[in-house]
Amino acid sequence: MVKTLDKLTEYGVELTGYLHDASPEMPHRASRPAVIFCPGGGYEILSDREKDPPALEFFSRGYNVFILMYSLKERACGLHPLKELSAAVMTVREKAAVYHIDPKCVAVAGFSAGGHLAASLGVRWNSPELRAEMDTKNGLNRPDAMILCYPVITAGPWAHRPSIEWVSGSKTPCPLWDYFSLEKNVPADAAPAFIWHTVTDDGVPVENALLFASALRQAKVPFELHLFAGGPHGLSTCNEEVGSPNPESRKWVDLSLAWLNKQFGFKD
Repeated sequence: MVKTLDKLTEYGVELTGYLHDASPEMPHRASRPAVIFCPGGGYEILSDREKDPPALEFFSRGYNVFILMYSLKERACGLHPLKELSAAVMTVREKAAVYHIDPKCVAVAGFSAGGHLAASLGVRWNSPELRAEMDTKNGLNRPDAMILCYPVITAGPWAHRPSIEWVSGSKTPCPLWDYFSLEKNVPADAAPAFIWHTVTDDGVPVENALLFASALRQAKVPFELHLFAGGPHGLSTCNEEVGSPNPESRKWVDLSLAWLNKQFGFKD
Protein backbone atom coordinates (compact mmCIF):
# COMPACT_ATOMS: atom_id res chain seq x y z
CA MET A 1 0.00 0.00 0.00
CA VAL A 2 1.25 3.48 -0.81
CA LYS A 3 0.08 6.14 1.60
CA THR A 4 0.72 9.89 1.54
CA LEU A 5 0.49 11.20 5.08
CA ASP A 6 -0.84 14.67 5.81
CA LYS A 7 0.43 15.16 9.37
CA LEU A 8 3.37 17.23 8.11
CA THR A 9 1.28 19.84 6.29
CA GLU A 10 2.15 22.32 9.06
CA TYR A 11 5.70 22.18 7.73
CA GLY A 12 4.68 22.22 4.08
CA VAL A 13 6.41 18.93 3.27
CA GLU A 14 5.30 15.48 2.17
CA LEU A 15 5.91 12.12 3.80
CA THR A 16 5.07 9.14 1.60
CA GLY A 17 4.96 5.59 2.87
CA TYR A 18 5.16 2.14 1.32
CA LEU A 19 3.31 0.06 3.88
CA HIS A 20 2.63 -3.63 4.21
CA ASP A 21 -0.99 -4.40 4.99
CA ALA A 22 -1.62 -6.55 8.03
CA SER A 23 -2.66 -10.09 7.15
CA PRO A 24 -4.26 -12.76 9.34
CA GLU A 25 -2.11 -15.23 7.42
CA MET A 26 1.03 -13.57 8.84
CA PRO A 27 0.32 -12.84 12.51
CA HIS A 28 4.06 -12.71 13.19
CA ARG A 29 4.11 -9.56 11.03
CA ALA A 30 1.42 -7.68 12.96
CA SER A 31 3.99 -4.90 13.41
CA ARG A 32 7.15 -4.17 11.46
CA PRO A 33 10.20 -1.94 11.80
CA ALA A 34 10.21 1.26 9.78
CA VAL A 35 12.79 3.35 7.93
CA ILE A 36 12.37 6.99 6.92
CA PHE A 37 14.51 7.83 3.87
CA CYS A 38 15.96 11.28 3.16
CA PRO A 39 17.17 11.62 -0.46
CA GLY A 40 20.31 13.59 -1.19
CA GLY A 41 20.90 16.56 -3.44
CA GLY A 42 22.94 19.11 -1.52
CA TYR A 43 19.85 20.65 0.14
CA GLU A 44 19.19 22.00 -3.36
CA ILE A 45 17.27 19.14 -5.02
CA LEU A 46 15.92 15.75 -3.96
CA SER A 47 17.46 12.99 -6.05
CA ASP A 48 14.91 10.66 -7.64
CA ARG A 49 17.57 7.93 -7.62
CA GLU A 50 17.65 8.08 -3.82
CA LYS A 51 13.89 7.99 -3.24
CA ASP A 52 11.97 4.91 -4.39
CA PRO A 53 14.89 2.60 -5.36
CA PRO A 54 16.41 2.30 -1.86
CA ALA A 55 13.03 2.49 -0.13
CA LEU A 56 11.72 -0.42 -2.17
CA GLU A 57 14.84 -2.47 -1.39
CA PHE A 58 13.96 -2.27 2.29
CA PHE A 59 10.24 -2.70 1.66
CA SER A 60 10.97 -5.94 -0.19
CA ARG A 61 12.76 -7.21 2.92
CA GLY A 62 9.75 -6.68 5.18
CA TYR A 63 10.20 -3.10 6.35
CA ASN A 64 7.60 -0.36 6.23
CA VAL A 65 9.31 2.58 4.58
CA PHE A 66 8.77 6.30 4.17
CA ILE A 67 10.31 9.02 2.02
CA LEU A 68 10.55 12.55 3.40
CA MET A 69 10.44 15.39 0.89
CA TYR A 70 12.15 17.92 3.14
CA SER A 71 12.71 21.64 2.55
CA LEU A 72 15.34 22.86 0.10
CA LYS A 73 17.38 25.93 -0.80
CA GLU A 74 16.23 29.06 1.05
CA ARG A 75 13.59 27.03 2.92
CA ALA A 76 16.30 24.67 4.16
CA CYS A 77 18.04 27.44 6.07
CA GLY A 78 18.25 26.91 9.81
CA LEU A 79 16.48 24.03 11.50
CA HIS A 80 13.65 23.54 9.00
CA PRO A 81 14.69 20.14 7.56
CA LEU A 82 15.72 18.94 11.02
CA LYS A 83 12.32 19.88 12.44
CA GLU A 84 10.61 18.14 9.52
CA LEU A 85 12.49 14.88 10.04
CA SER A 86 11.92 15.15 13.78
CA ALA A 87 8.19 15.54 13.14
CA ALA A 88 8.26 12.63 10.69
CA VAL A 89 9.74 10.29 13.30
CA MET A 90 7.13 11.38 15.83
CA THR A 91 4.35 10.98 13.26
CA VAL A 92 5.43 7.43 12.43
CA ARG A 93 5.48 6.53 16.11
CA GLU A 94 2.13 8.19 16.81
CA LYS A 95 0.58 6.30 13.87
CA ALA A 96 2.38 3.04 14.67
CA ALA A 97 -0.79 1.07 15.38
CA VAL A 98 -2.48 2.36 12.22
CA TYR A 99 0.50 1.57 9.98
CA HIS A 100 1.50 -1.69 11.71
CA ILE A 101 4.85 -0.39 12.92
CA ASP A 102 6.82 -1.26 16.02
CA PRO A 103 7.34 2.19 17.60
CA LYS A 104 10.60 0.99 19.18
CA CYS A 105 12.07 0.18 15.76
CA VAL A 106 12.10 3.40 13.74
CA ALA A 107 15.27 4.22 11.79
CA VAL A 108 16.27 7.17 9.64
CA ALA A 109 18.36 6.78 6.49
CA GLY A 110 19.89 9.31 4.18
CA PHE A 111 22.15 9.85 1.19
CA SER A 112 24.71 12.66 0.93
CA ALA A 113 22.91 15.79 2.21
CA GLY A 114 20.04 13.50 3.21
CA GLY A 115 22.63 11.59 5.22
CA HIS A 116 23.55 14.85 6.89
CA LEU A 117 19.90 15.38 7.79
CA ALA A 118 19.51 11.84 9.14
CA ALA A 119 22.74 12.14 11.14
CA SER A 120 21.69 15.58 12.40
CA LEU A 121 18.60 14.08 13.99
CA GLY A 122 20.57 11.09 15.22
CA VAL A 123 22.88 13.34 17.25
CA ARG A 124 20.81 16.52 17.68
CA TRP A 125 17.40 15.05 18.58
CA ASN A 126 17.64 16.44 22.11
CA SER A 127 19.56 19.64 21.46
CA PRO A 128 18.33 22.80 23.22
CA GLU A 129 18.11 24.56 19.85
CA LEU A 130 15.73 21.95 18.45
CA ARG A 131 13.65 21.75 21.62
CA ALA A 132 13.30 25.54 21.53
CA GLU A 133 11.80 25.26 18.03
CA MET A 134 9.36 22.38 18.58
CA ASP A 135 7.85 20.00 21.09
CA THR A 136 9.94 16.84 20.81
CA LYS A 137 7.60 15.07 23.25
CA ASN A 138 10.24 13.84 25.67
CA GLY A 139 12.38 12.13 23.07
CA LEU A 140 9.66 10.70 20.85
CA ASN A 141 11.69 12.14 17.95
CA ARG A 142 14.84 10.11 18.67
CA PRO A 143 15.53 7.56 15.91
CA ASP A 144 16.41 4.07 17.06
CA ALA A 145 19.08 3.75 14.37
CA MET A 146 20.52 5.63 11.41
CA ILE A 147 21.82 4.45 8.06
CA LEU A 148 24.16 6.99 6.49
CA CYS A 149 25.10 6.61 2.83
CA TYR A 150 28.13 8.71 1.74
CA PRO A 151 26.91 11.36 4.19
CA VAL A 152 27.80 15.02 4.43
CA ILE A 153 29.04 15.42 8.01
CA THR A 154 31.48 18.25 8.51
CA ALA A 155 31.59 22.00 7.95
CA GLY A 156 35.39 21.89 8.27
CA PRO A 157 38.12 21.44 5.65
CA TRP A 158 36.47 18.34 4.14
CA ALA A 159 33.03 19.92 3.88
CA HIS A 160 30.65 19.68 0.96
CA ARG A 161 30.31 23.43 1.03
CA PRO A 162 27.06 23.82 -0.94
CA SER A 163 25.19 21.59 1.55
CA ILE A 164 26.55 23.46 4.57
CA GLU A 165 25.87 26.83 2.98
CA TRP A 166 22.25 25.99 2.15
CA VAL A 167 21.40 24.47 5.53
CA SER A 168 23.11 27.24 7.47
CA GLY A 169 22.01 30.08 5.22
CA SER A 170 25.55 31.44 5.20
CA LYS A 171 28.49 31.22 2.81
CA THR A 172 30.90 32.05 5.64
CA PRO A 173 31.39 30.40 9.05
CA CYS A 174 28.63 31.14 11.54
CA PRO A 175 27.14 29.44 14.63
CA LEU A 176 25.05 27.10 12.46
CA TRP A 177 28.23 25.86 10.77
CA ASP A 178 29.32 24.58 14.17
CA TYR A 179 25.85 23.21 14.93
CA PHE A 180 25.81 21.26 11.67
CA SER A 181 29.43 20.11 11.85
CA LEU A 182 28.21 16.86 13.29
CA GLU A 183 31.54 15.30 14.22
CA LYS A 184 31.77 18.00 16.91
CA ASN A 185 28.39 17.18 18.39
CA VAL A 186 28.04 13.48 19.17
CA PRO A 187 26.50 12.79 22.60
CA ALA A 188 26.48 9.43 24.34
CA ASP A 189 22.76 9.06 23.58
CA ALA A 190 23.16 9.46 19.81
CA ALA A 191 21.45 6.81 17.69
CA PRO A 192 23.52 3.77 16.62
CA ALA A 193 24.80 4.18 13.07
CA PHE A 194 25.57 2.20 9.94
CA ILE A 195 27.84 4.21 7.61
CA TRP A 196 29.17 3.48 4.14
CA HIS A 197 31.26 5.49 1.72
CA THR A 198 33.60 5.00 -1.21
CA VAL A 199 37.22 6.05 -0.84
CA THR A 200 37.22 7.71 -4.27
CA ASP A 201 34.01 9.73 -3.73
CA ASP A 202 34.57 12.90 -5.74
CA GLY A 203 31.61 14.82 -4.32
CA VAL A 204 31.63 14.27 -0.56
CA PRO A 205 35.11 13.24 0.61
CA VAL A 206 35.39 9.99 2.52
CA GLU A 207 36.84 11.98 5.43
CA ASN A 208 33.24 12.89 6.30
CA ALA A 209 32.50 9.26 7.17
CA LEU A 210 35.84 8.83 8.94
CA LEU A 211 35.37 11.92 11.09
CA PHE A 212 31.90 10.83 12.13
CA ALA A 213 32.97 7.27 12.89
CA SER A 214 35.79 8.60 15.06
CA ALA A 215 33.38 10.87 16.94
CA LEU A 216 30.95 8.00 17.49
CA ARG A 217 33.80 5.89 18.79
CA GLN A 218 34.86 8.57 21.25
CA ALA A 219 31.28 8.93 22.50
CA LYS A 220 30.96 5.13 22.77
CA VAL A 221 28.00 5.08 20.41
CA PRO A 222 27.65 1.76 18.52
CA PHE A 223 28.35 1.96 14.80
CA GLU A 224 29.40 -0.06 11.79
CA LEU A 225 31.51 1.50 9.04
CA HIS A 226 32.11 0.13 5.53
CA LEU A 227 34.50 1.75 3.06
CA PHE A 228 34.55 0.55 -0.53
CA ALA A 229 37.64 1.11 -2.64
CA GLY A 230 36.12 2.59 -5.77
CA GLY A 231 33.10 4.47 -6.98
CA PRO A 232 31.90 8.03 -7.55
CA HIS A 233 29.48 10.03 -5.45
CA GLY A 234 25.76 9.31 -5.56
CA LEU A 235 25.75 5.56 -6.18
CA SER A 236 22.39 5.00 -4.46
CA THR A 237 21.59 1.29 -4.72
CA CYS A 238 24.57 0.68 -7.03
CA ASN A 239 22.63 -1.23 -9.71
CA GLU A 240 21.27 -0.80 -13.21
CA GLU A 241 17.97 0.58 -11.87
CA VAL A 242 19.69 3.79 -10.78
CA GLY A 243 22.22 3.81 -13.62
CA SER A 244 25.30 3.28 -11.47
CA PRO A 245 26.10 -0.43 -11.27
CA ASN A 246 28.86 -1.15 -8.79
CA PRO A 247 28.81 -4.77 -7.59
CA GLU A 248 31.27 -4.18 -4.74
CA SER A 249 29.50 -1.16 -3.26
CA ARG A 250 26.16 -2.84 -3.91
CA LYS A 251 26.94 -4.97 -0.87
CA TRP A 252 25.91 -2.04 1.34
CA VAL A 253 22.24 -2.99 0.90
CA ASP A 254 22.61 -6.46 2.40
CA LEU A 255 25.13 -5.28 4.98
CA SER A 256 22.91 -2.48 6.23
CA LEU A 257 19.86 -4.72 6.36
CA ALA A 258 21.77 -7.36 8.31
CA TRP A 259 22.94 -4.68 10.74
CA LEU A 260 19.48 -3.15 11.11
CA ASN A 261 17.83 -6.57 11.51
CA LYS A 262 20.22 -7.25 14.36
CA GLN A 263 19.50 -3.88 15.96
CA PHE A 264 15.76 -4.51 15.82
CA GLY A 265 15.71 -8.28 16.36
CA PHE A 266 13.95 -8.65 13.00
CA LYS A 267 14.19 -11.59 10.62
CA ASP A 268 13.42 -10.81 6.98
